[in-house]
Amino acid sequence: MKKSRVFFPFCILLLFLFLFTGCEKNTALDPKHPVTLTMWHVYGEQVDSPMNRLIDEFNQTTGRDNGVLVNVTLMSNAYAIGDKLLKAQANMPGVPDMPDLFFCHLSNAEALGADTLLDWNKQFTEEERNQFVPAFVEDGVIGDRLSILPVSKSTHVLYLAGAPFSRFSDATGVRKEDLSTWDGFFDAAEKYYTWSGGKPFCALDYLLRCVDLDAMEKGASNFYTEEGWYDVENDQYKASFMPFAQALAKGHIVVSDLFSNTQVMTGEVIAGIGSTASILYYNDAITYPDGKSEPMDLQVLPMPKAEGKEFLVTQAGVGLCARKTTEQKTEAATVFAKWLTEAERNLNFCVETGYMPVRKDAFAKIKDHSFPSKGYENLYHTLETVNATATAVREPASVSYYDNVHMLYDALKKQQARLAEKPYTEEEAQKRAEEIWALFCAIQ
Repeated sequence: MKKSRVFFPFCILLLFLFLFTGCEKNTALDPKHPVTLTMWHVYGEQVDSPMNRLIDEFNQTTGRDNGVLVNVTLMSNAYAIGDKLLKAQANMPGVPDMPDLFFCHLSNAEALGADTLLDWNKQFTEEERNQFVPAFVEDGVIGDRLSILPVSKSTHVLYLAGAPFSRFSDATGVRKEDLSTWDGFFDAAEKYYTWSGGKPFCALDYLLRCVDLDAMEKGASNFYTEEGWYDVENDQYKASFMPFAQALAKGHIVVSDLFSNTQVMTGEVIAGIGSTASILYYNDAITYPDGKSEPMDLQVLPMPKAEGKEFLVTQAGVGLCARKTTEQKTEAATVFAKWLTEAERNLNFCVETGYMPVRKDAFAKIKDHSFPSKGYENLYHTLETVNATATAVREPASVSYYDNVHMLYDALKKQQARLAEKPYTEEEAQKRAEEIWALFCAIQ
């Protein structure tokens, strides 16, 4: 009996220890022996980039506590990083070693091979994945694998110089609400051209993307060729292209010299269609060629759309990939990715960089967020509307596509000075618009 009394408490103790240790999470990480993850990113080539500040914060807090250290070894643009990734994977001489974490486009991830990358579906629970905007998640899927985790996205919006637009509005009756459709936009551009004595209304950074979205909203499909350009035999696409060509021919709109914000800030135009990231480069004042200036009062509106049709917007931007290596690095990458995309942190980072947040709960925090300026506030409240009312669609991914785009834009910009020399009659403008279409068709 005495032996039994001693043995029984001992068994209870063993059971308690088993249950306690069994509830502890198995981990390959050790804070005493941290694992280092190398990273390439695109968020500012300067040392004091928003991403670098975040990584410093991670390394000093959650990273330190879990035994993870993130080390940035390359900052560049998405095109350069995509090129270097393929060369690093092929072990080409003179190229830095393949990083553990990197930001890239879907086409780059496909070229690397989804089987060489972590599947974020396996690292995030279904509940966690459901916190992300579905379209942003879908943009990173290759086959059935989530190869690219969304961290930030950009889209295109319509910027207005508030002060001159108010004068134009008072004189002509054109309202901001009239710019919600392309018909209203082109009507406003024509009225501004007349009212201003021949000045263009708007500079467009992404002319063809505007046409694409209008065509898709009106039901056009399959207008890209297998070679990564356009099927110029697609009648629906031409029907969307021609109003833009006519507005170009009449001088009512222009293809931006480089980025439309510069032309808005110098008073050449009072509107610009550009990326959300353009907000970083808008000044608080318009400075005219004669040296006079006035407050910008920057207004931000959603892109115009086809009247009565589903609202489509572009989604652009890179996402986070992790190279598949060891179990320890997989766990470390997951710790960092979850920390990076936490809702409040995601919104703060995106506001610093001019991008859209990627989580539903991050969008929900916009209404209470403190923004650095009224222009930023206008942008993010517009993005709330866009997220709630529009469907985001992926941009073309082919590198050759963008080579052709720039070829077209360069040709159009060379001709814009001549277009501004005199007003065109409707007949002359239609002829000139057909010439613009022919120029577009000649690009292969």
